[in-house]
Amino acid sequence: MKVLLLFGFVAVALGDVTRFEGEQVFRLKPVLDEHVTLIKDLAQSIEVDFWKPDSAELVTIDIDVDIHVPAMYLDMVYTTLQQSDMEHEVLIEDLQKAVDGQSDSGPSPRAHSYTKYNSWDKVQAWINSISSSNPSLISKQVIGSTYEGRPMTVLKLGKKSSSAKPAIFMDCGIHAREWISPAFCQWFVKEALSTYGSDSQMTSLLNQMDVFVLPVFNIDGYDYTHKSNRMWRKTRSRRSGSSCIGADPNRNWNAGWCTLGASSNPCSDTFCGYSPESEIEVKNVADFIRRNKSIIKAYITVHSYSQLLLFPYSYTFELAADHSELLKVAEGASAALRSLYGTKYTSGPGAATIYPAAGGSDDWAYDLGVKYSYTFELRDTGRYGFLLPESQIKPTCEETMLAVKYIAAYVQKNLY
Repeated sequence: MKVLLLFGFVAVALGDVTRFEGEQVFRLKPVLDEHVTLIKDLAQSIEVDFWKPDSAELVTIDIDVDIHVPAMYLDMVYTTLQQSDMEHEVLIEDLQKAVDGQSDSGPSPRAHSYTKYNSWDKVQAWINSISSSNPSLISKQVIGSTYEGRPMTVLKLGKKSSSAKPAIFMDCGIHAREWISPAFCQWFVKEALSTYGSDSQMTSLLNQMDVFVLPVFNIDGYDYTHKSNRMWRKTRSRRSGSSCIGADPNRNWNAGWCTLGASSNPCSDTFCGYSPESEIEVKNVADFIRRNKSIIKAYITVHSYSQLLLFPYSYTFELAADHSELLKVAEGASAALRSLYGTKYTSGPGAATIYPAAGGSDDWAYDLGVKYSYTFELRDTGRYGFLLPESQIKPTCEETMLAVKYIAAYVQKNLY
């Protein structure tokens, strides 16, 4: 009886955990307008979770379209695909197996680990301990709370100084399901602290500049992906009058807000929110960057997946005023990244390189006057997508470190 009671308690404590048995991820390759129409019609008639691009509206010819299809619709999707002549492949045969297969580096230790996907509780404990580990190099600052009341803490890395230093701001985990992203912010903090004094580039950077790191931007969403639904993307905000939860925090910035590649439907995964900065997490970060506008010289935001290094603009096809310089730096950073394991990144402005999308944080920061504004889309290119195995955390972080350090070194030499 005791055993039964115990299990009953566990189930209640965990709540409903979404399972993905028999669900599949397809890659579709539309080359004709009819193919695009077919994909859009499919998205209208059944529940389709778009992995790449972010929504049906963004589908165009000659881009790979990765979609996650629930098991109950598989027969219909297979029939539809067979009737069309569109090239397609199954990327993930069983999504639940892929979810379970992420932790391929052994069982999770009780403690925080840099080569594991840490739950929010572990990340929060890590933030508290690492911020007090070396007072001369690191401090923490709460910049506000999330919708569900969790504290948003920015870590400030840099040698203590009596006067304000120029700074770089970096955030990870805007989209809840992109777990490799917060893993990178944690790795970056560890590397900065452990190589200061031995690595000349890191030492020089932290002596001359500060780096603000927000390890997890969308904390509520991230916690929800660990506890309830691994595929959640948005925030967890609620509005009376709508049963749909959350907005896309990377469509909620005041940069061409809700004009392109974003949805005004609260149930959409790319819902732009009810107004710019309607999401408290976005407002907290925007307020912090505005307050520190005079010192912040670079903005870096980390996403997954696709292996891209993007810069403004995404809300328009017009080139940024600093286009050639931003491209030159992105190409240098991509080359540095590739030098370690041969991982190929594509760089360019968001709209032209992937697809137009309004309301993104990088465009907003650039328009505010932060010239060096970059978005990373980390590994991979779709084999695992958002479910990158833990065995790839270390190599992904090591190579990305080289790109971020390249950008940082360039900014340091070209302060404005």
